Amino acid sequence: MRIRDLPTPALIIDATVLAQNIETMSTALPGAALRPHVKAHKCTALAAVQAAAGHRSFTCATPREVLGMAANGLGEDLLLANESVDPARLRAMAAAQDSARITIAVDSVSTIDAAAAAGLHEVLIDVDVGLPRCGCAPRDAGRLAAHARAAGLTVRGVMGYEGHLMMVTDREAKRAKVAEAMDLLLRASGDVGGDIVSAGGTGTFDLHDGVTEVQAGSYALMDTQYGTLGLPFAQACFVVGTVVSSNPRHAVVDVGLKALGMDHGNPAATTWMEDAGSDGAAGGIGAGTSTDVWFCSDEHVTISSVPGRTDVDARVLITPAHIDPTMAMHEVAWLVRDGEVIDRWPIDLRGW
Repeated sequence: MRIRDLPTPALIIDATVLAQNIETMSTALPGAALRPHVKAHKCTALAAVQAAAGHRSFTCATPREVLGMAANGLGEDLLLANESVDPARLRAMAAAQDSARITIAVDSVSTIDAAAAAGLHEVLIDVDVGLPRCGCAPRDAGRLAAHARAAGLTVRGVMGYEGHLMMVTDREAKRAKVAEAMDLLLRASGDVGGDIVSAGGTGTFDLHDGVTEVQAGSYALMDTQYGTLGLPFAQACFVVGTVVSSNPRHAVVDVGLKALGMDHGNPAATTWMEDAGSDGAAGGIGAGTSTDVWFCSDEHVTISSVPGRTDVDARVLITPAHIDPTMAMHEVAWLVRDGEVIDRWPIDLRGW
């Protein structure tokens, strides 16, 4: 089967670009220096490719991701980088500890007590380094670590996510701000103890001093927002759509809000022809001409017409603005190379 044969909307991953992205990151952060974040792709088949590149520890955002990774033999070292007080989900993760090493993030007495009551063994103290989300005040990290140890838990170290800095475009300004955030985390690490200092993401993957591991995820597939930063990773994932209506001014493609993560704005659109070669915007898939996205609706994206390229039944490549929620909206990803579909990867970690 070829890309042209796929029913649309269809999520496709360029196998060549994916391999290049994984190699680039593995060279920069080999082995345990990278703890890939599976929330970016929610796909154990893709995680297995990352594991084959030497990354045996993984970051998860949901208990479902943790359990799915463990069930698929990828549980050598799993971190739930998220707080949970759900007794059923915590007990499910505790039950999986016979076959997987599972560590969860905690940032309060309540989350520590919930983990201990469920029978979990290992935690990281989650520290607020500037993103107004989860994490304790740095000054409280040592106290919480002592409480966790008193509750019978092993404290492996600390984590802190500087997510508010991912999209800072000035490189030196970003470097300085990341250093400030990591200074807070390293001070907390001194109070907490343990071997792990976990932080970072794709936008700051190469800007950390003193961190033992980076939790990057989007680098493998990329999106239009990260694409503005000049990172050494190329776009590997697209949603293929079909033009279902066309006139001289605009065309309508069957890829809408229900197929795209839209919290980072509109996607990008590129016309596509199988015989267009590999010198277009899609990095090896064979793209044609970029065109303006007017707006997205439930089932459609409206784009500017391109003569001869946006007639009814033509294919268009839609580049997501935010890869993580886009992946979660699809049941399957089609792995492609040179226009040919070479594998079918279930997005098996999606949902709750």
